[in-house]
Amino acid sequence: MEVVGRVSGRRRWSDAEKLEILAEAFRPGVRVCDVIARSEVSSSLIYTWRKQLREGKLAGVVPSLPVFAEVQIAEPPPPAPCPSGLIHIELPDGVRVSVDGHVDAGALARVLSVLR
Repeated sequence: MEVVGRVSGRRRWSDAEKLEILAEAFRPGVRVCDVIARSEVSSSLIYTWRKQLREGKLAGVVPSLPVFAEVQIAEPPPPAPCPSGLIHIELPDGVRVSVDGHVDAGALARVLSVLR
């Protein structure tokens, strides 16, 4: 009986083979160590190939660069004009109270004292 172990010496992998092994190794639910054992490649080689893939160094592959979304900060809209007789009160903590101009002063004072 003859037992054949790992292939000795350097192996040459085509870019297509590298891409196929990488696709299998990083598929969701697959363990990289299982793919390494089946393909008989070292773990460091898998991660080297993955780096080459990201950098676009494998034939026919465009590097995957980070994608950023453009963000524009707009000025807040100007406050809406108040209908006549409406009073807007903004407290230092940001609480806003709007009342009619004919509000009872005592009632308004009680409300504002609770909010402070």
